[in-house]
Amino acid sequence: MGCAGFVAAGVIGSLYQLVTNTPPRFQIQVESLLGTLASFVMCVFAGPFIIMRNAIRGRRIEGRPIGWLLASSTIAGMWSVCSGLLMIQFAIGLAGTF
Repeated sequence: MGCAGFVAAGVIGSLYQLVTNTPPRFQIQVESLLGTLASFVMCVFAGPFIIMRNAIRGRRIEGRPIGWLLASSTIAGMWSVCSGLLMIQFAIGLAGTF
C-alpha cells in the first residue's frame, strides 16, 4: 500500500514540476473552481513527495538534525500508506465495473 502511494506521489509531483516548471508545494491555487480542485488533489496525492523533498533539502542546505529527517520520513510513509490504500481501492472499484 505504501509503495503505491509513494510511487503515485512521485509521479504526480514530477509531472506537476514538468508541466509548470516549478516544484510542487503545499499551496492551493484559488483562481477557479477547477484550478482549486486540481491543486487540492495534487497536494493530497503528492504530499509525501513534497514532504520528503523538503526534508532532504532541509538536511542538506539548512543542516537540520537527522531526527527531523526521520520524523519527516515517518509522516511521509504513513501518508503514502493512506493514499496508496485509497488508490488501490479506487483501482479495484474501477476494475469491478468492467
